[in-house]
Amino acid sequence: MALRWWWRSSASCCRAPLLGSVLSPGPRAPPAPSAAMCHITQRSSTSSFPKICSIFWRFHHTSTSHWCSCSKTISDEKYQDPFQLGKKDLKNLYEDIKKELLVSAAELKEMCDYYFDGKGKAFRPMIVVLMARACNIHHNNSKEVQASQRSVAIIAEMIHTASLVHDDVIDDANSRRGKRTLNQIWGERKAVLAGDFILSAASVALARIGNTTIISVLTQVIEDLVRGEFLQLGSKENENERFAHYLEKTFKKTASLIANSCKAVSILGCPDPKVHEIAYQYGKNVGIAFQLIDDVLDFTSCADHLGKPTAADLKLGLATGPVLFACRQFPEMNAMIMRRFSKPGDVERARKYVLQSDGVQQTTYLAQRYCHAATREIRKLRPSPEREALVHLTEMVLMRDK
Repeated sequence: MALRWWWRSSASCCRAPLLGSVLSPGPRAPPAPSAAMCHITQRSSTSSFPKICSIFWRFHHTSTSHWCSCSKTISDEKYQDPFQLGKKDLKNLYEDIKKELLVSAAELKEMCDYYFDGKGKAFRPMIVVLMARACNIHHNNSKEVQASQRSVAIIAEMIHTASLVHDDVIDDANSRRGKRTLNQIWGERKAVLAGDFILSAASVALARIGNTTIISVLTQVIEDLVRGEFLQLGSKENENERFAHYLEKTFKKTASLIANSCKAVSILGCPDPKVHEIAYQYGKNVGIAFQLIDDVLDFTSCADHLGKPTAADLKLGLATGPVLFACRQFPEMNAMIMRRFSKPGDVERARKYVLQSDGVQQTTYLAQRYCHAATREIRKLRPSPEREALVHLTEMVLMRDK
C-alpha cells in the first residue's frame, strides 16, 4: 500500500536534480509486487537473504528510467535537518573516541587518530542518536539521549572506521576521504594492527555498557563484516543468484552496522520488541540504500569530489548494482564479471556498457524503494522532530553526491 501511495503521489512531483541528470524520459514503471517488498524489508534474519531476484529482474526489465523524486519532503510537517538535530548529542564525538584510544606508543596513537580528525560526516552516529531520541520519545516522551545510547553511537563509528582501515589494506587502496590511506603511509602490517586496535577499543567500550543483549547485537556486526568480506571475494554464475549474493554482501558489509546500532539504542530506550524491529528495519533499509547510491557514485562522480578513485569496484573485480543491471542489456558482460574484469580493457569496456545502459538509473530506483521502505517503518513511531529527521534523512541518502 505504501508503494502504491508513492506511485500516485510521485506523479505530480518534480525530478530530483541529481537523479534527473542521469535519467532519460520514458513511461513510468508499474508498482512492484507487494510480496517482493515484504521479503526485502520485513525480515530481520541476517543468516540468509531471500531469493527474490527473479522478481527484481522481471520488474526492472519492464521498468524504464522515467520516475521522479520529490524535491520537497514527503512530510507535511516542518522540515527537520538531521545534522542540526543530532548536533548536540554528537558534540565532542571525535574527542571522546580519541579518549577510548588512549595509547602510549606515539606512532600507534597517530595512526588511530588519523581518521578521527572531525572532518568525517558522522553519518552513522547521527542516525544512531536520532533513533535513540525517537525511540525514547515514543516510549515515555523522554527527549534526552542516555549515556549508554550515546556510547553506541561512538562504538558504531569506531567499528566503521576500523572496517575502512582493513578494507583499504585488502583493496590496496591509496586514498580515502580525500587523503592517503593508512596502509600507504605506514604500510599494510601496521595498518592492520591499527584497525585491530580500534576494534578492540570499541569492544572494551561495548563491554563497559554492561548489557549482554547490547553486546550480542553489536558483536553480530563484526561477524557480518567478516562474512561480507568473504562474500565479496566470491561470485555467482547464475544471474539471479548473483544479485542475491550482491544484496547479501551489501547488507553484511554496510547495512548491518546501521541496523544493529539502531536496534541497540531502541533496546536501551524502550522495552517493546516491536519498536526494536522498527529500528532494525529502518537501519537495514537505509543502509542498503546508502550502499546502492555509493555504487552509483562510483560511475557518476569524479574522483576529486568523491574523495576516492572512481571505477574502483571494477578495478577490484567487483560487479555492483549498476553492472548487474547493465548485464541484462549487454550479455557480453557476463564473461567479464566471471573473470572479475581481469583482462586488459575489461574495466574500460564494462564502464562504457554501464553508462550506455540503464544500470545507474535502475540501481538508483532500487535505492529509492529501500528508502521508502525505511520511511514506512519509522512512521510507525510516535511523531517527533527526530522521527521526521529520520524520514528526511532517507531523501538525503538519495540526493547525496559523495
